Amino acid sequence: MIPIALDQLLSAYDYKLPEELIAQNPVVPRDSSRMLVVDSSLTHIHGTFRDLPNWLRPGDLLVLNNTRVLRARLSGRKSTGAPVEILLLEEKSLHCWLCLVKPGKRFKIGSELWFYPPTDREQAGEQILKARVIDRDGETGGRIIAFDIPSGASFYDVLEQFGEMPLPPYITHSQAEGTQYQTIYAQCPGAVAAPTAGLHFTDQLLQTLQDQGVQLAYVTLHVGVGTFRPVEVENITQHQMHQEWIDIPPSTVTMIKSTQAQGGRVFAVGTTVVRSLEGAMQGQSELSVFQGKTDLFIYPGYQWRLIDGLITNFHLPRSSLLMLVGALIGRERLLELYQIAIQERYRFYSFGDAMLILPGARSRI
Repeated sequence: MIPIALDQLLSAYDYKLPEELIAQNPVVPRDSSRMLVVDSSLTHIHGTFRDLPNWLRPGDLLVLNNTRVLRARLSGRKSTGAPVEILLLEEKSLHCWLCLVKPGKRFKIGSELWFYPPTDREQAGEQILKARVIDRDGETGGRIIAFDIPSGASFYDVLEQFGEMPLPPYITHSQAEGTQYQTIYAQCPGAVAAPTAGLHFTDQLLQTLQDQGVQLAYVTLHVGVGTFRPVEVENITQHQMHQEWIDIPPSTVTMIKSTQAQGGRVFAVGTTVVRSLEGAMQGQSELSVFQGKTDLFIYPGYQWRLIDGLITNFHLPRSSLLMLVGALIGRERLLELYQIAIQERYRFYSFGDAMLILPGARSRI
């Protein structure tokens, strides 16, 4: 029996985080968050996110994910009166969505569901969004739910009225406004979680970067179950990522190739951008325009095709996101940095602080 390498064991990506370091609210202004700069395989520097221009050069390129988070959490009742809650995951067909459901036993095929606006849920005579369970999804344990949307109405407009922002379950007592769980450049609706590395940017910071010659390009990856689904197998090579939809437009392909040709560096803003660009490169000799799905799972040993550096947040133990960052700088180095961040009282997860990984910190293994 061939032994499994330590980098391929789920238990090798564990760490203990004091609960008080899980950020419950974002900092204001956004770019006042702390930033751990990893500038080599041995050294790091503590800074602030608004210092980012000090670490980038004219001719560098930042690639950002312009997905927009949906108000994807809906609460209501079955037609029998039993309370229910759903989280939209992925549109399967017109007005039909794959959803995580709670409690699952109440979502039998054929069940009728009534959802209410979050501020007026118990008032008589209020508007109701009706839906019906039409199928079960074996991969996620979720349900396919068909919504009764009036003819000519936009499903996304209906969500603005009936849905709530889907903050992650580890954010339990937040006072954040919905706009604070949205990047300032969010454009394309479809995500059920924010691309959180982008939450640190302000309009002024982006303008400062552009003024110094740093370029901006955009991809779209609608963050869904593939990003936050837990890894549940001890041999991580057996984990199967759920597919997520990505769009690499012509302008972004042109800017990346131009940056590389002129000796600039390509920085991904967030793990979703990494998955978009590296996913689009699978089976290709060079980056090209792409629209489709990716199930790329990146962990140590991955052969990088395109990314030079990364801006990211601090991720959950045993998560595929942690493994992705470990593939960039090495698992042991990453866990050392996480212990330093804990000792220095950095704030973790979605509303937490940032890490900037410069090309000099890349693992060469």
